[in-house]
Amino acid sequence: MPHKENFPAPGARIVARDAEWIVRRVEKAYPGGHAIHAVGVSELVQGREAVFLTEIEGRIQVMDPASTRLVADESPRYQDSLLYMESLIRRTPPTDERLYVGHKAAMDLVPFQLEPAVQALEQPRQRILIADAVGLGKTLEAGILVSELIRRGKGRRILVLAVKSMLTQFQKEMWTRFTIPLVRLDSAGIQRSKRGADKSIQVFSAPGMVGRKIGGRLCIPAS
Repeated sequence: MPHKENFPAPGARIVARDAEWIVRRVEKAYPGGHAIHAVGVSELVQGREAVFLTEIEGRIQVMDPASTRLVADESPRYQDSLLYMESLIRRTPPTDERLYVGHKAAMDLVPFQLEPAVQALEQPRQRILIADAVGLGKTLEAGILVSELIRRGKGRRILVLAVKSMLTQFQKEMWTRFTIPLVRLDSAGIQRSKRGADKSIQVFSAPGMVGRKIGGRLCIPAS
């Protein structure tokens, strides 16, 4: 059972506001008490960061590791445990320049196609110009880099500018090879949005640019 403790150590699990959290750090707060920085673990607060002030919070409980109840995994070949461990690993973003997912795409891998992604990941800010000749796989090279950025939590918004003749090819390559969904924006899509026929999109306009946003990813044809 949980027990009350004033100053939990970093890494401890606490129960606050009917939710479970992991303590990241504890600092002294002014004029008194402590500030507990934590990240959510329970379903409703998972991944959210919060700061709890011990002088204000009515009840903060620290989970006692000794009271943890072990439950046997009765799934075939321990499938549930393996899936849980895999989910924990995937939620941990890489911090080095190694490739983790991009090279596993549905393609015949050629070593030189990995070089742009590796070079970009070695930089503090991933900026790179890919100017290979026609037919050498520039779309694949871009997909490899985008996949790695998504894996690192840096690909929440994707903007693709392309001539109209390339939209279908780029969209298809990103989805069939990397399972990256891009939504094509053309004149028909803009008109549907303006009429309110498609409530799932947000159309924005700027000088010389019109775009559509769905799930944080954009696909815009160049004029």
